[in-house]
Amino acid sequence: MRDIFFSVSVLAVLFLFEGCKKSPENKLPPAAKNEALSVEKALEDHVKTVDKNRTSDFIPKGFVLYDEVEGDLNNDGRKDHVLIIKATEKDKIVTDKYRGKLDRNRRGIIILFKTEDNGYQKVLENKSCFSSENEDGGVYYAPEMEVSTDKNNLYIHYSHGRYGYWTYTFKYRSNDFQLIGYDASENRGPTVLNETSINFLTGKKQFKDNLNKDLEDSDEVFKETWSKVDIKEPVFLSEIKDFDELSF
Repeated sequence: MRDIFFSVSVLAVLFLFEGCKKSPENKLPPAAKNEALSVEKALEDHVKTVDKNRTSDFIPKGFVLYDEVEGDLNNDGRKDHVLIIKATEKDKIVTDKYRGKLDRNRRGIIILFKTEDNGYQKVLENKSCFSSENEDGGVYYAPEMEVSTDKNNLYIHYSHGRYGYWTYTFKYRSNDFQLIGYDASENRGPTVLNETSINFLTGKKQFKDNLNKDLEDSDEVFKETWSKVDIKEPVFLSEIKDFDELSF
């Protein structure tokens, strides 16, 4: 009801404004004209946001929804939404000799905060930071990406079967999502070769090397070492061009 009243009121003002603009004998004074223009701009902004009460309203043209997860990311008690989107460019459909037709369109991410009026506010959009799910994995399948949330953190997790996994941890800071952690495990089947954990807020890196990694049927014995990570500037999710190019 409030939205309808707002729109009707503003439209009435704009109707009078347009009528005066068309009549040479009834020109608005400069102050009134500026006020009417401000109202017109307010109406445009209102129309742009009033219908965005569904997460699907934020999917840009030329993209489809690939995955969606919920979770409180800004500690306000409301369920925010993370959308993984995928481009639909026809020239990215390729034919593999063994796997047939493959969609190699890249994927991106959109993060929406839930608002008090049950709408959504877009706080982040990165349309192409993830490779497709159909990349060439060589002698093994390509890493599988999974997005999740927990304790106000956003996790981008890649699993690579018997070869291990790696995870990026992001937190909402400075109106963006800052990379605050990185964890990885390099495996050979059931054997863990080494583990890496980086805290980008403290600049500390933990590396655990399995001393028995080359011995069959032996228990894992890890040697732990700590080092400093040279952090020149924070890494933000909105600025990452390609997750495959990240290295620490």
